[in-house]
Amino acid sequence: MQKVKYITDVAELDRLPEKDRFKLKKVADRFDFRVNDYYLSLIDWEDPQDPIRRLVIPNEGELQEYGCWDASDEESNYVVPGCQHKYGTTALLVVSEACGAYCRYCFRKRLFRGEANEARNDVSAGIRYIAAHPEINNVLLTGGDSLMLSTKKLRSIIEQLRAIEHVRIIRLGSKLPVFNPMRIYQDEELLATIREHSTAEKRIYVMAHVDHPREITPEARLAFTALHEAGAIVVNQTPVVRGINDDPRVLGELLDQLSWAGVTPYYFFINRPIAGNRDFALPLAEVYRVVEEAKARTSGLGKRVRLSMSHTTGKIEILAIENGKAYLKYHQSKAGDYGKFMILDCPPDAEWFDDLPGSGKYTARCLKVPQHS
Repeated sequence: MQKVKYITDVAELDRLPEKDRFKLKKVADRFDFRVNDYYLSLIDWEDPQDPIRRLVIPNEGELQEYGCWDASDEESNYVVPGCQHKYGTTALLVVSEACGAYCRYCFRKRLFRGEANEARNDVSAGIRYIAAHPEINNVLLTGGDSLMLSTKKLRSIIEQLRAIEHVRIIRLGSKLPVFNPMRIYQDEELLATIREHSTAEKRIYVMAHVDHPREITPEARLAFTALHEAGAIVVNQTPVVRGINDDPRVLGELLDQLSWAGVTPYYFFINRPIAGNRDFALPLAEVYRVVEEAKARTSGLGKRVRLSMSHTTGKIEILAIENGKAYLKYHQSKAGDYGKFMILDCPPDAEWFDDLPGSGKYTARCLKVPQHS
């Protein structure tokens, strides 16, 4: 199998001037850095604003004080160590393996700190919880990146979940189809595991994280094809973030490229107000406009995507933002308010649900960012 080289020290980025590497070290000291040589080869190093570079290379804007560690209040959803159960039919197993890539906008930056203890190597407590709750029919392996697990470990988890009759769907959250596609199409044991356990009645879904059309390389297409041929269903979820894909032409091309590759565009997400993410944030009205203009450029297959906020109270779908009003609906709800329709004022600078006047009755607490010296 072709091996990629992982880099976790910005000092090794020899394509950056030494003075830039020195400045970025303090960013990487706060928010971990991890990339590989394959993905680095996609960067146009002559362009300081290159979107692929911006996805994975630290930037000083991450040091601006902003947001909280856990804007969706995931902490409150843990039922046993390593297992979240926010919505009735869905459970999350948060595995502790490192991400393939530390995307700079990551909403789980809190996991990649020394004191973080949410993710687990041992998921047995979560497996027991899921087995005891027959309402759970689908399980998402997340973290981290589920495909960073060794194939042996991943097979063991999948086999334990498949032994639970009421678990119909297993979802694997991963950026590796575009970040290290060789790990997928060259690993016959991984593909055999998927082939064995993704059946006509109990499917395995790969929840891909493709943010820009340039990530869909020939190697990435080989990974998608290998997953399809093994019986997995591949869908994609993309945050709309400043300087990466906040252009209708880019986002429209992404929708086309995904559809042509047989990957269902599933969600566009609003950037969460997480510590270190100030530089990636966009006003809600601007995101809505970009998404609608992008959808106008693609076929009905691309138009299936939903624009959503993963808020502490649930997944809030943005149906429209017009004339200073936000038209919203609960696509998922922690309190059971599925389908609840909301019309709220939307100031031009609002970037998150909590910024909308009148949203206070739906909101919950947010973990505060600890102060740094």
